[in-house]
Amino acid sequence: QLQASGGGLVQAGGSLRLSCAASRRTTSNNAVGWFRQAPGKEREFVAAISWRGDNTLYSGSVKGRFTISRDNAKNTVYLQMNSLKSEDTAVYYCACGLRPVPSSYDNGYIYWGRETQVTVSS
Repeated sequence: QLQASGGGLVQAGGSLRLSCAASRRTTSNNAVGWFRQAPGKEREFVAAISWRGDNTLYSGSVKGRFTISRDNAKNTVYLQMNSLKSEDTAVYYCACGLRPVPSSYDNGYIYWGRETQVTVSS
């Protein structure tokens, strides 16, 4: 129901755009979030966007570098990642929220998609 894509290997300072494609039924009227998990670390919140796209949340570590957006006509949510750092290396997941407003908590999400790997070389 959710599929993340767009990951890859990039040098520090570079950019990547992740996409989260979903069925309309999955994300209709719900916020969508991005999370990531680095090796040996717990999963952490990255960014989230409301159903209408007018409300966004970012973690402090990515604010100013990452931008989340959505195109409901295409049932797709994007995560534009600029000025990438080695510490951004992780598997990235997108998830469908329980409500229209974004949340930074895991328990605010009901469907989790397959991950995409992002590797930033220094």
